[in-house]
Order: sequence, then C-alpha cells, then structure tokens
Amino acid sequence: MTATTHSACEHSVDPQPPRLPIDADLSFAADMFKALADPDRLRLLARLADGETCVTELAALEDQKVTTVSARLKLLLGARLVSRRREAKHMYYRLTDDHVLQIVVTALEHSAEDTSSR
Repeated sequence: MTATTHSACEHSVDPQPPRLPIDADLSFAADMFKALADPDRLRLLARLADGETCVTELAALEDQKVTTVSARLKLLLGARLVSRRREAKHMYYRLTDDHVLQIVVTALEHSAEDTSSR
C-alpha cells in the first residue's frame, strides 16, 4: 500500500485567515443554540419579541403551568437570551437585546423559506 499525498485545494488560501473566537465563546454560543433548540422555548422567545411579559401571562398564553414556563425561562436566562425583573410578586421577562431578536427572527424566517425550488 502506498501513501497518498494530499494536494492543496485549487482556490487560493487567504494568508490571514479570519480570527476565530476563543474556545470559551464558542462553547457559550453552542450552549445558546442548545437553549434555542426546543420549540417551546423558541415560541416563548417569539412571544417576548413583542415586549416584556409577566410569567403568569406567558403561562396563560401557552396554556401551561407557571412552573413549566418558569423552568423554560430559567434555561433561557442562563443562556443570556432573556433578562428579568421583579415587580412585587410578579416576574417579568424580556429579550436581552436586539441580537436575540435578530437570531429569533432570522431563524423563523429561514425555517419558513420555500426550499422546494432548490
């Protein structure tokens, strides 16, 4: 058996490749995508795209228990996709920033694209 040599691709390689993020940032981004990978959590983010909402109201909209919705929001909070504030006995959640809104909108738009013509 002879060893094969691999030749370089025929396109030119940029001598200065783009700077890659550090491993910790890549790991956090992967965790963020894991949090986004659940349809129920993604639906909560889509609801929060309209603005800050109380957990009780979200639970009613989702026809779910408050504890179930709170658990989903806690995971999204850990992934820094939402932030929260307390007002008396109520907890209000909102998207952390416009980056999160862009991610959600882009993902939903992309999923709705018609790919049958490709």
